[in-house]
Amino acid sequence: MTGDREPLTLDTTGRDLYAQADLLRTLGPAVPVRLPGGLTAWSVTRGDVAKRLLTHPHISKDARKSWPGYRPGAIPWLTAWVDVISMFTSDGAEHHRLKNLVSKAFTPRRIQAMRPAITAIVQDLLGSLDTMPHGETIDLRSRFAYPIPTRVICDLFGVPQDQRPDMLRVIDAVLDTSVTPEQAETIRHDLFAAMHTLLDTKRQTPGQDMTSILLAARETDGDQLSHDELISTLILMIGAGSETAVSLITHAVHELLTHTDQLRAVLVDDQRWDDVIEESLRLHPPIMHLPLRYATADIDLGDSTTIRTGDLVLIAFGAHGRDPGTHHNPETFDIDRADKQHLAFGHGIHYCLGAPLARLEARVALPALFTRFPALHLAELPGGPEPQPSFIGNDYRSLPVILTAPR
Repeated sequence: MTGDREPLTLDTTGRDLYAQADLLRTLGPAVPVRLPGGLTAWSVTRGDVAKRLLTHPHISKDARKSWPGYRPGAIPWLTAWVDVISMFTSDGAEHHRLKNLVSKAFTPRRIQAMRPAITAIVQDLLGSLDTMPHGETIDLRSRFAYPIPTRVICDLFGVPQDQRPDMLRVIDAVLDTSVTPEQAETIRHDLFAAMHTLLDTKRQTPGQDMTSILLAARETDGDQLSHDELISTLILMIGAGSETAVSLITHAVHELLTHTDQLRAVLVDDQRWDDVIEESLRLHPPIMHLPLRYATADIDLGDSTTIRTGDLVLIAFGAHGRDPGTHHNPETFDIDRADKQHLAFGHGIHYCLGAPLARLEARVALPALFTRFPALHLAELPGGPEPQPSFIGNDYRSLPVILTAPR
């Protein structure tokens, strides 16, 4: 597939996430890259090419039908991205059927109806932060940004309190692309175990949550939702429903604390929080590279680059918003930027169903945080926050801050 070009190995540490995407963009419309497990895929980092391929009739999401020689489970780190059978890994009528099973929970009216619950979670977390000793450094990610979306999605899917630590631990681990094959195998085992435990609980004590509703659909009409599809849908929705908004809130806070003039502008005009959210999504997309897609016919991209039938394709969703061909000074955080377009939530039929929920969580959380703690500032940290080890997800390990101004 690679012709005469040696594949570039994707950095698994997260430290070179943006720099490597910028490099790949300069090398061509699609560039061969080496992934863990001995895989080679075409990395697409140019915004216009990514949008073209995301709606291309000869690009598939279904490995079972479109990846020659595909063996489910052969590459453990890909399990949550490829081996599952959900709307995320399906095309056409199958995608439509599986999407319809969960889309009713994410209508605009239902999402807006969740605002009071999100507000209550935010206020509860802020109250806990208010009890911290004056001047103490805390990790705002773990104490604020992380609990908001994870509590919302776990409430929505009825995950019992005692199951949440294991559930969230393994969901987080799925994004770590620096793990060994043995560690990836353990993560895969734990991932399915967590979902089976949740289903066993809901069979015994069903409720009004989404897991119970999906389980009832499965047991009433097995032709509508298979067991594998049910497990896969839980993996997709609980994972996607938490990680994206965590990254959004964390990055938005960091940018505002390093651009205090823009923070002041937002604090005097409440309508500008939407600008903060979109600019954060553009500059710091929660997902950079999203595995995987497959070519079902030869696709000529020009510039002597042809994706062949059966080739793997890795779309860099996060690269579009930072593409200098799309944005002027793309590395600059600027809420006054007129054009904030990005692909942070995807494009085409696989556009993220939970995007409005992630935006709402950030829209509630950010103004509440800065209103409660107007003197909030970053703790001194040489080199800045440490990135998560991933070429898929894009977040910090922690965000050390001090809630009050020094005396």
